[in-house]
This record gives sequence, C-alpha cells and structure tokens, in this order.
Amino acid sequence: MASNGSVNKRHYQERVVPFTAGDGRELNLIHVRGDRDPDKGPVMLVHGAGVRANIFRAPVQEDFVDALIAAGYDVWLENWRASIDFPPNFWTLDQAALYDHPRAVKTVLNETGADRMKVVIHCQGSTSFTMSAMAGLVPEVTTIVSNAVSLCPVVPSWSVFKLNFFLPVVKLLTRYLNPRWGVDAPNFTAKLITLFVNLTHHECDNAVCKQVSFTYGSGFPALWSHENLNDETHEWLKQEFAEVPLRFFDQILRCIKRGNLVAVEGFEELPDDFSRGKPKTDARFAFFAGQDNLCFLPASQQKAYDYFSSVRANYHTLHLLPNYGHLDVFMGKHAARDTFPLLIDALNQ
Repeated sequence: MASNGSVNKRHYQERVVPFTAGDGRELNLIHVRGDRDPDKGPVMLVHGAGVRANIFRAPVQEDFVDALIAAGYDVWLENWRASIDFPPNFWTLDQAALYDHPRAVKTVLNETGADRMKVVIHCQGSTSFTMSAMAGLVPEVTTIVSNAVSLCPVVPSWSVFKLNFFLPVVKLLTRYLNPRWGVDAPNFTAKLITLFVNLTHHECDNAVCKQVSFTYGSGFPALWSHENLNDETHEWLKQEFAEVPLRFFDQILRCIKRGNLVAVEGFEELPDDFSRGKPKTDARFAFFAGQDNLCFLPASQQKAYDYFSSVRANYHTLHLLPNYGHLDVFMGKHAARDTFPLLIDALNQ
C-alpha cells in the first residue's frame, strides 16, 4: 500500500487477501479492521479506472475507510484488473463484470462467513459492478452505493469530441494513456502528449493533475475542485494514477452513443444491451453524483435512477452533491463532514 502521507492516520489491522478471477488473473482484496469488532457486516469498495484501492484513503484527517470503520463496517477494498498495482492489461468492463467482481464478492463472504454484503462502487468500478449486478452475477449483494456513473454514462460535449476525434489519433501512437507521464515521460509519445497537455492546461503546477484532466474529462481540473483538496492530497495524487488502456475508451464511447452500458466481448453471461430486459438483481441502489462532475455529468446518475425506479418504484435513491465533482466526493478535505455521512446513511438504510 502506498503511504498516506504525514497526516496522522489511524492504525488498523490490515491484510492482503489474494483471489483468482474467473479467467485466472491474480487479483486481491485489502481487508482493514479497526480495534473493535464490526457489527454491520462486510462492505466492499470498488475503485475506478487507472487507479487502485488506495484511492479511498487520501491523506485527510478522516478518510472514507476511517468513516466506515467508525460506523461499524467490516471494510474490504477490491483491487480489480484495472488497478495500477498490477501490470497494465487491455481490460474491458465486460471482463471485470464477469471475472473480477463476482469472485471478489465470494472471497469476502468466504472470509467473513457472511451470506450478504454491501458495496460502494465508483466510476468504472461502478459501471462494471452494475453490469455484474444486472446480469445476476452478484446475488449476495443487497445494497449498492454508486458514485458518479453506473448504467447511463453522460459526458460533457468536449469529452465526446475528444473521444470521437482525439482518440483515433492517440491510438496511432500508444495503446495506453498514463497521467504519470506528467512527471516521468519515458518515450517520444509520452513526451509529445505531455507537451500538448502542458500547453493546454494551466490550472495548477501539478503535472499529474493536469494529465488526469486531459485523460478523463473536460474540466480544469476535471475530477475534482482544487478548493476541495488539501495540499497534501493534491501532491499525493501523483502516485495514485497510472496506465489506462485505450481499449476502455472505445467501450465507453459505445456506451455513451447508446445511452447506456453495452457489452463488447460477446460473453453469453452478459446481455449485449443492459437497458433491455429486467435487471437480475434485488439490490437497492443509492445513486450519488457530484453536481460539479466534469468527467461524468450528474445526468448519468439521474438517468440510471429513473431507469431503476421505472422497474421498481420507491426503492432506489438519488443524491446530488452540491460543490463536489468526481473523486473529491471521497478525497475532499471536508468530505468527512459533507459526503461521508450521506454515503454511510445510504448503506445503513
């Protein structure tokens, strides 16, 4: 695990629990326990693309893991195949949905002896886990707290332009993008993209922060508001982003054009179009969206909520968070006051 910086962090019992995905890929879960036995059962946190489980543990006075442990939960952090703790690979949402998340859920249940559990899912961990749930692959999950995007990805118009016109050009040069190129550009392509980013992004002096915005959204910055981050978190982010395959962007563009998640691998266990047919899950969804999100617009979660509510009325919930964006929902210096209580209340219900 990467260091959480100089903020006084609580000391927990931690262990890495390996598990094998359905296609044989070696992945892991990080189990974090506090001083007292949890009384609310297991909850699993699922990170987004090109980061890792550590993204929920920013160097703030109280991070999201702290808040969950204080609330009585048994906390498990999944490193799925998009995690930067593993060698780069050409993953798709389909692979994660079919191979990773169901095995992670079963591992948590086997380790804890529980027969039910809850999850908090973010970004592409959220889209891929939503695919797992809707395909009936994680029936043991009763509550799904989803941040930023799930069934219906909606992005700013500039992001659509980049996906349609920049992506084909970038694919001629590289098979990955890596925000760490801002501090370590190892080849000509990395240096060329870094030069372009530095010429077009002037929102701060953090080269990785600027690369993240170029890679994942339309804002300056795209995934958070600088005002919501303390200085240490802004610096810590340099080590929390790495490779993301361009193959993923191909899939998310297809989903954006369709208006909802679509499968691309042809696995018989997954529907081709996730908006057709009734979801094969009884889980209650709590959809969260930062109103300032410039990676996936809040309309993403509004549309997902509308869809799920049309299937089962008065069961799911939608929470729009003012003055928050994409990742500052979890990493903001005041998130323990502003967003964590809402996320935990959604878990508790």
